[in-house]
Amino acid sequence: MSTESPGVPFTALGGAFEQDDIDAALAIMRAAADPGGDFFPLPEEPQFQKAFAEHEGAGHAVAVNSCGTALDACMMVLGIKPGDEVITTPLTFVCTATCAAALGAKIVFADVDPVTLCLDPARVREKITARTRAIIPVHFAGFAADIDGFAEITRESGIPVVYDAAHAVGTKYKGRPIGGAGHASCYSFQSNKNITTLGEGGAVTTDDAEFAESVRQKKTFGYVYGGSLRVASIGFNYRLTKPQLAVGLTQIAKAGRLISAKLAAMRKMQALLDGAEDVILPGGIEDGHGAHLYVIRTPNLERGAVAAHLKEQYGVGTAYHYPIVWTWEAFDSLEYDSSDCTHAVAASEHALSLPVFAHSTDDDLRHLADAVRGTVRELS
Repeated sequence: MSTESPGVPFTALGGAFEQDDIDAALAIMRAAADPGGDFFPLPEEPQFQKAFAEHEGAGHAVAVNSCGTALDACMMVLGIKPGDEVITTPLTFVCTATCAAALGAKIVFADVDPVTLCLDPARVREKITARTRAIIPVHFAGFAADIDGFAEITRESGIPVVYDAAHAVGTKYKGRPIGGAGHASCYSFQSNKNITTLGEGGAVTTDDAEFAESVRQKKTFGYVYGGSLRVASIGFNYRLTKPQLAVGLTQIAKAGRLISAKLAAMRKMQALLDGAEDVILPGGIEDGHGAHLYVIRTPNLERGAVAAHLKEQYGVGTAYHYPIVWTWEAFDSLEYDSSDCTHAVAASEHALSLPVFAHSTDDDLRHLADAVRGTVRELS
């Protein structure tokens, strides 16, 4: 038991803040502090949106203040309303479901692929009814969901697919960025993601110019910019700030380097844990994986006990992704279908995210591997 090691914490930042990020934020603040300075206008906004759309392979990007509001805006633009049904995964952060539930829709849960833990198109087909109005797959941990499978469902049924891409900055599907898939994709720049805009932030990407404009109106009070300012629809304030956008630009510029470093660390972790008894490793850390989370499963041990042992005996921090959505008390009074989600439930009960980051050293990774092997042995 390695109690002398300083351990490996699960850090708050998934990517990295470096001097260029600090300089970008300070430049905005210094300019605003000058006589006559202000935090408007926002030339950084179109610059960031153009750069992010290009990075994610989409025709358009709309910057918003979180992935949650990105999903909210997409559901509103799709016209989701009471009586509608929206199909998603129960193995996700709660906003993947609440974005539609807040509009009165019934959330229908379908099971995940047992390897990638992404929503399974085959299981979604079993849940489609005449009331199904949208499907929200999640690109879990950096794995790409089965985009072709969901595209086929849309071709057959006309049901739009909006991807929760909170974990998927830099993810590729069959060698292509995933930002143009489906009707839209919703990204997160929250602090533990691969790029972050000062703690919170998000974006919607799409190849549909009309959809992008509708989201843009939703995120800015319903404004339509042009020759004369108009308020054309009911909207909200989901904007990013000028310093956030400036840092977003520096983050995009380094995203490829940081994701590559994180992917390399995950591959080393795979090798170090290869053959570990009673440990299920991620299904494949290959080129195109977004390298957001490194998630292991210990199917014969209780997740909480494993997490506690890793922390107490080895100084290893972990994270839990995720409690099953319908277990949150907010869903106690809502009608939902929790049947046939055995893979999602099993993953939730046994999955732990390990602290594998772009800055992880070889010593960190070796300690993690020793800690996992030791914990499983000592708790079995």
